[in-house]
Amino acid sequence: MQLRANGERAVLVGDDGAGGVDGAAVTEPGRLPLGTELTDALHEWAKVAAAVGRAEPGTAAGAVVSRRGLQLAGRVATALGVVVRYVDPLSGTESVVEPVRAPAPPPAPPRPPEPVPWLTGLTVSAASAVLVVVTVVTLAVTLAETYSLLALASNAVVTAGLLPSLWLIHRQPIWRWVAYGVAVGIGVAWLALPFVLF
Repeated sequence: MQLRANGERAVLVGDDGAGGVDGAAVTEPGRLPLGTELTDALHEWAKVAAAVGRAEPGTAAGAVVSRRGLQLAGRVATALGVVVRYVDPLSGTESVVEPVRAPAPPPAPPRPPEPVPWLTGLTVSAASAVLVVVTVVTLAVTLAETYSLLALASNAVVTAGLLPSLWLIHRQPIWRWVAYGVAVGIGVAWLALPFVLF
């Protein structure tokens, strides 16, 4: 693709053989995904280049126009992801401008491991264990007054009901403390069961 000034308009000339300038297709910058700001800057550059070309083509103003054209060609190349050949409207020289590739973002630094909240976690575990022991033993005592095997059955049902849930939450950062406490509470309730039965 080639960037050049056609009178007071900037045009992009492609090599797809569709006719136009030197057998190539001429495209207005507004028809490409360049954005309004870049399209306006290209047309403004072409107007300034035409004015400088009529007035004083070999002066410092001509160098500024050429440098600005190269900058705009670089922005077009980056926006479209293609190589752009920039034709200087004052001297007629052609420069090849490569698209600027964005550098790959650096890898994220590894996160330091979070500190283990031992005091809070053990407190939650202890509270969970006490709650489970009191609940399961109270249930076993109440059912043992009716029939002693009901106390054994209640412990088995509670244990079977809680184990899948404990397995699911034992690796979660916060819930693992509850799981540890409930597991200890179930164990203590089983140890207390013979005292309830006899």
